[in-house]
Amino acid sequence: MRHYRQELWFETSRRRELINITPQVTACLAESGIQEGLLLCNAMHITASVFINDDESGLHQDFEAWLEGLAPEKPRSRYRHNGYEDNADAHLKRSIMGREVVVAITAGKLDLGPWEQIFYGEFDGMRRKRVLIKIIGD
Repeated sequence: MRHYRQELWFETSRRRELINITPQVTACLAESGIQEGLLLCNAMHITASVFINDDESGLHQDFEAWLEGLAPEKPRSRYRHNGYEDNADAHLKRSIMGREVVVAITAGKLDLGPWEQIFYGEFDGMRRKRVLIKIIGD
């Protein structure tokens, strides 16, 4: 069994942003040379997420509205966490959207459904953050 590790770095220009990272993840898989196995992709920060869904702008707007309804950014004073920091909503959004995804690798390709794409969800951006790619297999 072989293994491969890579970090992807992101710095968004907005506080919240969804980025399709499927091309970068696919490039990591190609670089690894692994044909059969599993790929783990996880956000290394507690205010960011990695998840799988459709790459459709209306859906992205729906995510934004839904997450803001569940954990609104403002008023910041509503959260006990927001004493030293002002990002309690981002912690909650990450908990909802998840930390990581695991994708099967078959014949050297990500074994995704027809519309599935891998996304990095940033909920407290405008600073450098990383995503870990770990691949194991043969």
